[in-house]
Formats: sequence, structure tokens, C-alpha cells
Amino acid sequence: MNRFQRWIQARKAEDGGPVCAHLYDLDHLKTHTRAIVSSLPGRFRMYYAMKANSEPLILDTLVSVVHGFETASLGEVRKARTAGKTIPVIFGGPGKTDEEMEEAVRLGVERIHVESIQELRRVSWIAGRLGVHIPVLLRVNLKGPFPSATLHMAGRPTQFGIDEEEVPEAIRMARELEGVNLEGFHFHSLSNNLDVERHLRLLRLYMEKVAGWEKLFGVRSKVINVGGGIGIDFADPDASFDWERFLPGLSALERELPETVETIQFECGRYLTASCGGYAVEVLDLKQNHGKNYAVVRGGTHHFRLPASWQHSHPFEVVPVDRWDYPFPRKEWKDTAVTVVGQLCTPKDVLAREAAVSRLRIGDVLLFRYTGAYGWSISHHDFLSHPHPDQVYFRERSLQAEGGVQR
Repeated sequence: MNRFQRWIQARKAEDGGPVCAHLYDLDHLKTHTRAIVSSLPGRFRMYYAMKANSEPLILDTLVSVVHGFETASLGEVRKARTAGKTIPVIFGGPGKTDEEMEEAVRLGVERIHVESIQELRRVSWIAGRLGVHIPVLLRVNLKGPFPSATLHMAGRPTQFGIDEEEVPEAIRMARELEGVNLEGFHFHSLSNNLDVERHLRLLRLYMEKVAGWEKLFGVRSKVINVGGGIGIDFADPDASFDWERFLPGLSALERELPETVETIQFECGRYLTASCGGYAVEVLDLKQNHGKNYAVVRGGTHHFRLPASWQHSHPFEVVPVDRWDYPFPRKEWKDTAVTVVGQLCTPKDVLAREAAVSRLRIGDVLLFRYTGAYGWSISHHDFLSHPHPDQVYFRERSLQAEGGVQR
């Protein structure tokens, strides 16, 4: 029985109220991330994409492990600075306001990722107002082609980055504008790619594009940010992106780069934090409608929006709970398929569809795995004003006999 299962059993032994909690194993998070970061070759650096999970204890765990934080709002910049006064912070994302960029500069961000020519002009204007020079990368929306992935931010019309055809104008302007230091380029083209070889080809495409621009326009890239997009297979975690198989290709790529490139930055989120989390929800009801079986749980997509957002069925395990406080029989199903739904008044509040269960009873707890990224952080917490889930953190075996630290 693992930490999460033990917590569920202990919680039900002492309290008859329904379980609903996000659980985080901070020891696993640190060990997993440290192994990835320490394996990076040469000039590669790992920045944590805070959008995946910006809970304070997550950041506190990662601040001494990753090379920096990648932020996409002023709120995230502030959180990053609370976690680490000196850790490198980069600031990207579309739709930055003047106020956000000004305060980000005052808070010492390492670099701003510019999303458009208009934003580039505003960076120069802000630099003049503050009397500083602001390092920037130009985020480019390449034509592609790109490997298949869950989401695409480039290679098609999106709100992200500078169209590849506008890159010559953006480079010219960045070199002419006062207060702007062009240090390189930023690419974040897709999300949740599982194919190692295709991802290596993607990185090679980035490097070839940068080399071409350097030759044409006489610029030199100090930094190339290759984004994140390294994925998790939620249905079969063993089929997730194979980091060990990825490393030799990274080393070969790094050896080919000119010495003028000082760092190649990753900005991964999901791949670092997903496996540290679990979402535990108690079954409140088992019911049938039009020949389909439904398990109604305490919780739903207002706590864990990822399945609805990505339109996938999230895997779970059943944690049996013996406690039954009612004076009437306990309903159960055996060897059947069940759709897991939450408490919201919408048919889209679905966490898993037609999932096979060998035994399921009202009062048992479903434990969804790989929920440490894009779970609580992207959910519409206050829809219908249901209570928020517990947030429970596990760190070191001495903490309350693995009872966790609750926030």
C-alpha cells in the first residue's frame, strides 16, 4: 500500500465524511525532477513551466532542483520570486500588459519572450521609461511541419508567437530599437508529444531555422528556448516520453551547435510534476440511466478539469473502504464498466468513461493518478460553489507517520 492509499484508509478510519483531496508526493517530485535535470547534457537547462502547477509547496520543492522558472503572468512571476529571490525567471505568454512587463523587469526577470512586433515596440518603450536594457527572445510561430500532439501552438493559425514570415522584420526592429537586447529565439510549438525521434527532429528544425536567420541577418543567438511539449501517456504511463532514449540525441545535437549558443532551455511542466499527484474522490452514488452505469463522486471537473479539457478518460484505481455508517444495504457492482461523473449540473462533468471495474461500492474511493499537472491549477474552482478539495502534501517519512501536511 502506497502513501496515498494509506492516507485514504487513515482518513476514513477517523472521519466518516466523504474524501475529496489532491495529494502530492513531494519526495517523488524532487527525486524525479533531479534525475531529469542532472541528466541534461552540456548547455541544456531545465526551466519549470509554472502553469502546470504553481502551488507554493511545489515551487518550494523545485526551486533548488531546476535551473529556473518559466512564467506566463505577473502573478506567476511574483510566486516565483516568493519561492526564490535569485532563481532565474523568464516571462512569456500573449497579451502582456505594460504594468505586468514593468513589474516583471523590476522583479529581475532574466528575459522576456516577445510574442509580436507590437509587443517588441512596447518593450522598447518600457525600457526607455525605466532606463534599462531588457533582454528578449523572439517567440516564433513556425510553419512546421510538426509531429502529432495533444495541442498545437504553432504550424497553424493561433494567437502564439510571431509568424515565421514576419521574422525578418522582427529581427531588424529588435536590432534597431533602443533598450532591447535580442538574445535569441523561443519556440513552443506543441504540447504532450510522446515520440522521441519526432521530438529530436523538431529540435533540429529549430536549430536549422536559427542558423538560417543568423546567416541571413548577421545576428548571434546566445539563448535558444525549445519550449516543453514532452508528454505523458495518461492511459499507459509506461508509454510516456522515454527520457533515457532522448538523451543521446540531445548530446549529438548539442555537439553540433556553435559555441556562440550559451544555453538551450527547456520549459517543461507536465513531465516534471504530473507523476507526483493523485486526486482522491469518494463514490457517493451508483446509478443507471438508459443502460449505462454511473459512479457519482464527491468532486468533479471543477477540481480536476484535465479530462474534460483534453476530452480523455482518465485512469483510476479503486481504493476499497470498509466503513459503512448507514443502516441500509450498501450498493455495489462487480465486473462492469462505469462512467465516473462529478457533482456539477452539466453532462460534461465526466472524469472517466466506460472504465472497467472488478468491484465498486458506494463509499469506496477512486484514486486518479498523474494529476500533479494541470489538475487543480486549470480548474474552475468555484462553479456551483462546492467546497474546495483538501490539498495534502507528503514529504519525508517522519511527517505525521506519512499523514501528510495539509494546506
